[in-house]
Amino acid sequence: MNKIWLSSPHLSGHEQKYVQEAFAANWIAPLGPNVDGFERDLCTYVGAGHAAALSSGTAALHLALILLGVGNGDVVLCQSFTFAASANPIVYQGATPVFVDSELDSWNISPDALETAIKSEKAKGKNVKAVIAVHLYGMPAQMREIQEICQLHDIPLIEDAAEALGASYQGKKMGSFGLLNVLSFNGNKIITTSGGGALLSDNEAFIQKARFLATQARDNAPHYQHSEIGYNYRLSNICAGIGRGQMEVIDERVAQRRANFAFYERELSGIEGITFQPEAEGSFSNRWLSCIVVNPKLTGGITRETIRLALASQNIEARPLWKPMHLQPIFQDAPFYGKSISERLFENGLCLPSGSNLTQEELGRVTTGIKKCFI
Repeated sequence: MNKIWLSSPHLSGHEQKYVQEAFAANWIAPLGPNVDGFERDLCTYVGAGHAAALSSGTAALHLALILLGVGNGDVVLCQSFTFAASANPIVYQGATPVFVDSELDSWNISPDALETAIKSEKAKGKNVKAVIAVHLYGMPAQMREIQEICQLHDIPLIEDAAEALGASYQGKKMGSFGLLNVLSFNGNKIITTSGGGALLSDNEAFIQKARFLATQARDNAPHYQHSEIGYNYRLSNICAGIGRGQMEVIDERVAQRRANFAFYERELSGIEGITFQPEAEGSFSNRWLSCIVVNPKLTGGITRETIRLALASQNIEARPLWKPMHLQPIFQDAPFYGKSISERLFENGLCLPSGSNLTQEELGRVTTGIKKCFI
């Protein structure tokens, strides 16, 4: 049987036009017309004022923290239930990550736990420099409440929308809610540039500085002169061309991923003990990944690992939900605030194959493989 991947790249055919233009014009080196065009495309789609196309979403997060002046001794509050790339840049800057639990309505950062964490860290005399909120698997976090908390305490909000391009909250696209906003175009994302990311903001000065830092912080001089530490974080003109072609089909990709989720929900919701990631009122998820939670108390002892291994035996890739950052060995000493909701989701949750290029036959193979566990 052919391998069914969790989330494989899905090219549209439009990408070759932009890539061939780059080859024809000899714009193979970093930067160029495709980079400029891709940044414009992102701003238009998301509704942000300015964008810097970068080599990864991790690079975008790192630059966001640099722009906010995060350094040694500072504290950054970060959603615990996320990929390590949300937290690692905090350590790059010598700051301390403080992890915050999720809530069940979206699986994202809990506003109540966030409020508690801010007050507690400030009471300890800590300098809370930023909050990083993530939209897990493309599901919007409770952004209005999170924004209000950050504004009340005068703390900058970084929106990690790496998994959420195409999603929206109360009619507004994700990637436009924070002071600084991060996107990712890794090979498994809803659109890809092979590898890449972007930093977006309505603050033009931030994006100009990000571009400067991302190109080795070269001063405006005829010779190579550097007054600040810089990074090699810019996206290449070739990769940006792939991104421009992908942006032409972004709404189609969202619709395809949401159709996958609808298929799974229709086929599996009748199985006692299987539930799905909820979509709260006012939220529109891109359903980057379709995720289930398996309650072994209701399934007769069948666990998410039972299902994962059964699918693996049929050459189908499924993956446990993210292991929370506060449970990771590297962050075992970091503070954590919450009620362990993220721990329970990790223990019982599973990501199902969700690529926009899945066929109905492949989707049927997945659901049949799951149903066989219950026979």
